[in-house]
Amino acid sequence: MNSRLAHNRRSFLKQLGAGAVVAPFVTSGLRAASPNGLLHHASFGANGMALSDLTSIASHQKVRLVAVAEVDTSRAAEVRKKFPDAKVYQDWREMLDKEKDLHSVNVSTPDHMHGPMGMASLQRGLHVYGQKPLTHDIYETRRLTEVAREKKLVTQMGIQIHSSREYRTAVRLVQDGAIGKVKEVHTWSSKKWGDNGAMPDRTDPVPETLNWDLWVGVSKMRPYIGNGWYHPGNWRRRLDFGTGTFGDMGCHIYDPVFKALALTAPLSVRSEGPAPNDHSWATDAICHYVFPGTEFTEGRTVNVTWYDGDQRPPADILNLLGRPGEGSPVPDQGSIFVGTKGVLLLPHIAMPDLILGSGAPEYPIPRVEGANHWHQFVNACLGEGKTQAGFDYSGPLTEAILLGSVASRFPKTTLKWDASKLKFSNVSEANQYVKRDYRAGWEVKGL
Repeated sequence: MNSRLAHNRRSFLKQLGAGAVVAPFVTSGLRAASPNGLLHHASFGANGMALSDLTSIASHQKVRLVAVAEVDTSRAAEVRKKFPDAKVYQDWREMLDKEKDLHSVNVSTPDHMHGPMGMASLQRGLHVYGQKPLTHDIYETRRLTEVAREKKLVTQMGIQIHSSREYRTAVRLVQDGAIGKVKEVHTWSSKKWGDNGAMPDRTDPVPETLNWDLWVGVSKMRPYIGNGWYHPGNWRRRLDFGTGTFGDMGCHIYDPVFKALALTAPLSVRSEGPAPNDHSWATDAICHYVFPGTEFTEGRTVNVTWYDGDQRPPADILNLLGRPGEGSPVPDQGSIFVGTKGVLLLPHIAMPDLILGSGAPEYPIPRVEGANHWHQFVNACLGEGKTQAGFDYSGPLTEAILLGSVASRFPKTTLKWDASKLKFSNVSEANQYVKRDYRAGWEVKGL
């Protein structure tokens, strides 16, 4: 590390350790009045999902993109072209140190850095748009949720379909009782963010444009392997950097289930799929959750089951989708809500399909409007309205999803979850995966 970056990191850590905040914040609206009335925004990440997020946020007429932090300078060309006035940093800590007039950020990097970047921003009184999953580990999610609430900051998780008319319509139908009380739900994704092969036994030269130390961040240092093993495309498969298919798509597909049924923390989780190996997540998961029942479910508990890769709900559930002469339409990703009066199929992403019993009258589909998920965040930062996927909602959702990742490490074992204590009550070995230790020198106040 060169002396300038080392000084910047020491300065950053000294500020966090002292609990310093670069600029004061208020409970609503902008932290400090901007002379031109704009929301001063910065992005962690400049390409991929980060480019999508920052472009969508900056499309709001009251947003000015001030700065971007990108560890691989070769991936910042499009941002430089679209936003020539924005400053591009390689070290995100330097960006937070120097840009003292920021109001908001988006955290759109690999999963392992969501927690530290999000928390560092909250500690500085910045409003945070955080990509899903909210963090890599359960403890990080709980702490970001708590600190955002304590500081009364605006937050939003990047589950943008939450604000779409498709998901909002499904939530409305379930809560209006279109299929009666919900007995069980089955959710799935065909994606395969896992790898059961051997890790390449080699060390490759780090590209000149990539700061590997910054990319690894809070995780344990390891040799760089090229050809996309980690960067830029396959980090989702790796245990230390991504959260597999479930972390990627579970936050999306569980979202309307969580919202429609008003779910809280699960009571237990059990994996029937393969365990990850030493370096990568597995695919073809089957994960059973038991949640406390709610006013929208039948009974004291309700079961929600996840499948990914080649796995799908059992035939008796899929057969509920069939109609005479039509077979059983099964989208690549989606959910099946099984109710006492009928079934609701919710593809990802399409309008819900109601399948009611024979002789039942047609149920009118309500007219539900969608919203711009990113602009909703901006407006809330400006003191206009509220976000619908703030951390008070998306934090518990993420915790539930990440419990499935932990359960996959203990196949065919029912893990009982005590949300109030943030621990598993019956399998103590599982608790080591609730919170990880950060690499020395990368500690962040609040985590």
